[in-house]
Amino acid sequence: MYREHSTVISAPPSLVWRLTTDVGQWPSFMPTVQSVTPLDPAPPQVGGRARVKQPGQTAAVWTVTTLTPMTEFTWETTRMGLRMVGRHRLTPEDGGTRNTLSIEVTGRGAGLFGALFGGMIARVLGRENAAFERAAAASQVTAD
Repeated sequence: MYREHSTVISAPPSLVWRLTTDVGQWPSFMPTVQSVTPLDPAPPQVGGRARVKQPGQTAAVWTVTTLTPMTEFTWETTRMGLRMVGRHRLTPEDGGTRNTLSIEVTGRGAGLFGALFGGMIARVLGRENAAFERAAAASQVTAD
């Protein structure tokens, strides 16, 4: 199962990147995240881990697998025998930043998981992108 949501945020990649990688602050602006507890030193680095609690789910430990500054932050977890990969890709576009969020679920039962939860996951990705947009706008206002 693969779901993706992309939007252009009216903010420079440096600001969107800071919001993306400061995972400990996500609960302050993202309604889809209740808590994030970094388990390794910040900022995120490949191999770094964080415990993430989302509404209606038990906490999961996510491990950073790819970190390309200003471009990509990818991490993964295993739940119920399924491998879940969350990816944040940033691309400069029209004076702003195209923010592409995706979740890929693989493993036995991924098809059923996608059939049951794929629509909800697509909506969550949209809500998360909207939260990044609001946080970026608020950061630009306070910086002025």
